[in-house]
Amino acid sequence: MTKRLQEILHLLDKYYKEETKCHLDYTTPHELLVATILSAQCTDARVNIVTKSLFKKYSTISEFAHADLEELEQDVRTTGFYRNKAKNIILTSQTLLNEYGGELPSDINQLTKLAGVGRKTANVIRGHIFCIPSIVVDTHVKRISKKLAIVESSDPEKIEFELMKKLPKNHWIKYNTQVIVHGRTICKARTPECNKCFLGHVCPSFGVT
Repeated sequence: MTKRLQEILHLLDKYYKEETKCHLDYTTPHELLVATILSAQCTDARVNIVTKSLFKKYSTISEFAHADLEELEQDVRTTGFYRNKAKNIILTSQTLLNEYGGELPSDINQLTKLAGVGRKTANVIRGHIFCIPSIVVDTHVKRISKKLAIVESSDPEKIEFELMKKLPKNHWIKYNTQVIVHGRTICKARTPECNKCFLGHVCPSFGVT
């Protein structure tokens, strides 16, 4: 690991106090799975608004598995792409009931075979439910890792494997949550506040919007 990367990780730990909290609200593993499926192309804040009532209406995997498709579509409509999301939530819940006894698997290959579950969603589950060191590449991780020149690729899966090679395992989970906070508060996509950024001296993109 380079000295510059060591400095970046040290500063992220210092300013975000080793933040590891998931930004999606949930109380059970299947709730986090549903919330993560809904978070595709949608903000966590919007998902948390939707799931506040959604998880009261559908409190178990079985209730999601037997949900009426059109009704569930309306329940999740404001998260966008609601038809696909509703369909995937029902199909995934049915698979969990029929093939896994209602329990989420921890294996990434089994997780990514579930409807609507890609590597990002699978790694969220692995990291926050099973505490398995995992890299989650969302829009913030992709954008900021590129700006900091930690990775070269623009492909999320390739970025995941680049970060796995470069970051120590004890940073895999918290790197994502720290970078999300940084992307929301300072290194914003449209209006980055470089004058407030504690990473300016180690960022090749400092001052570039």
